[in-house]
Amino acid sequence: MSIRPVKRITQAQPTLEGAGVHLRRAFGFGNTSDFDPFLLFDDFRNEDPEAYLAGFPWHPHRGIETITYVLAGEVAHGDSLGNRGNLGAGDVQWMTAGSGILHQEMPQGDKNGRMHGFQLWANLPSTMKMTTPRYQDVKSGEIPEVVDDDGTTVRVVCGDFWGKSGPVEGVAANPRYLDVWVPPGKRKVLPVENNRHGFAYVFEGSGSFRDASQPLPVKTDRVGSGGEEVYEFTGNRSLVLFDSGDEVTVQAGDAGIRFLLVSGQPLKEPVAWRGPIVMNTHEELAQAWEELRDGTFIKTK
Repeated sequence: MSIRPVKRITQAQPTLEGAGVHLRRAFGFGNTSDFDPFLLFDDFRNEDPEAYLAGFPWHPHRGIETITYVLAGEVAHGDSLGNRGNLGAGDVQWMTAGSGILHQEMPQGDKNGRMHGFQLWANLPSTMKMTTPRYQDVKSGEIPEVVDDDGTTVRVVCGDFWGKSGPVEGVAANPRYLDVWVPPGKRKVLPVENNRHGFAYVFEGSGSFRDASQPLPVKTDRVGSGGEEVYEFTGNRSLVLFDSGDEVTVQAGDAGIRFLLVSGQPLKEPVAWRGPIVMNTHEELAQAWEELRDGTFIKTK
């Protein structure tokens, strides 16, 4: 077994999306080949209703899957196929946009004004770009939770882990999507198959991801340092991109550490991308936007 070294650590950056929602983007747009098959990851946790209530009014998607995981508050959603619903705390929606869909997502805070959650975009292979759109709405109680002897807790949203299978099925990239909590001071080794790209996103506590033989916190390159190696702990909104290997090691800090651990099989296909539409060629992309303009974008009624 080989421990995955850390390729780099970055912090999610503030950005505006939708009708003026303030969120943090961990990665997305530009060159995302290191994360293939994943395209974008947004952290929309916020305590101020004015920063999120404008929401994400009607907008298109084609050629991708969107994964929304809510921690607090609610997200009301609706689409051009007539689907309607609400995602609450702990719920997940896995939407396969396929050939095309128009939808909206409107955040609503809890009684304390909190709206917490994440959205991940996964690419679809060329053979599934024009597949029929579908939803997998998963309530919190349907997501299996595994507790290890040392108190480490893992919610298995998608994929197989520690003998449990997540409720989301039939996803193109065969991803594994885990919500992991490691108690204070504990060190944990978690499997991640070598043929997958993988990343961790820290959203509570702190800790380090490192080779088991290293006595120091994780080693990475500081942006703008000219390649100088430094040692850093990861904390809230840290994105950890792993290199190759089949295990990830994490050492929890004094407050423990909670993070998403996501991995998937790379598609290794060309990407032609403009906003919420992702195709393989610029011709396919131009056609999609032309169809959006002339009203022929939606293929399934």
